[in-house]
Amino acid sequence: MTYADLIEISPYSLEKNEKKKLLTDRLNELTRLHQAKCPEYARILRAIDFDVDKVSDYEQLPYLPVRLFKELELRSVDKDDIVKTMTSSGTSGQAVSRIFLDKATSANQQKTMVKIVSDFTGSGRMPMIILDCPSVIKNRQMFSARGAGILGFSIFGSKKIYAFDDDMRLDIAALNDFLDSHRGQRVLLFGFTFMVWQHFYKELVRLKEEGISIDLSDGLLIHGGGWKKLESEAVSPEEFHSRLRDVCGLERIHDYYGMVEQTGCIYMQCECGHLHASIFSDVLIRRPTDFSVAGIGERGIIQVLSAIPESYPGHSLLTEDEGEILGEDDCPCGRKGKYFKIYGRLKNAEIRGCSDTYAAKFD
Repeated sequence: MTYADLIEISPYSLEKNEKKKLLTDRLNELTRLHQAKCPEYARILRAIDFDVDKVSDYEQLPYLPVRLFKELELRSVDKDDIVKTMTSSGTSGQAVSRIFLDKATSANQQKTMVKIVSDFTGSGRMPMIILDCPSVIKNRQMFSARGAGILGFSIFGSKKIYAFDDDMRLDIAALNDFLDSHRGQRVLLFGFTFMVWQHFYKELVRLKEEGISIDLSDGLLIHGGGWKKLESEAVSPEEFHSRLRDVCGLERIHDYYGMVEQTGCIYMQCECGHLHASIFSDVLIRRPTDFSVAGIGERGIIQVLSAIPESYPGHSLLTEDEGEILGEDDCPCGRKGKYFKIYGRLKNAEIRGCSDTYAAKFD
């Protein structure tokens, strides 16, 4: 099956066995592609004496640690075919991952993201408030993870406004004008978790104390990028939601989990508070003792698999995050596939989420 065929399937429609067969076939195909086209990846497979022809289940596929993209230039296309280079978030002094995209991979990332997010937002574009500043979008050839996130979600906006100036000050007048002009319509808000809290929520609280309220009861917020800093402030996801609802009437809030190394295959949080794997990707939990696959309800290291990457060997990656599979095919929201939760970064792992690396400036 080509990716063009796969993208036509509804993202949460396949049950376990059907999804496993489809995804195993696609991931094996990608493994062969990268083995043939990426010399560094081929050397890794030779070193572990790996034979893709013996793989009957994608759980058997080797995985690359995400940190490897900071150390090696991993690409499966000629340099002339690279249309975009994406870089991970990182605090000062950290090396960053470099992800090389050709035209096909970049296009498939965008198409996949549209399919996934539209399942939560509906198919139409909405007026959009970007909870960030315009200066983040600079070099269109070299995207940071933060800039890539903004640009990726911007495709869901009809008319767009940045809520902050370049000093991260809320432009309350422009925000109110925008909301007034779209009164009665659903409005999409997008931002990174810590910035939503630090710059948006806290400013709304201050304004409310001065008698100035903003009504976002028609809003839908999508946010992501890490919870590490908010956990240190003792702000849970539940409190994050309730505080925003209290200060501005915002009810529809969806977190998401994703990374620059597998852009497009994001894991959206459903109405029940669960992160979901679509048919374009999957999550495995590896036991830290022996890296065997953990069962439902077991905490361990998150492995992510994606059917998208053709220009670089990023289809099977071991993250530096800890998580747990909560169930499969039986979430009360009705979506098929695995649903899971994230516990955060592994101890001693580098801070690397968009939200968390920005938050590190406040330490």
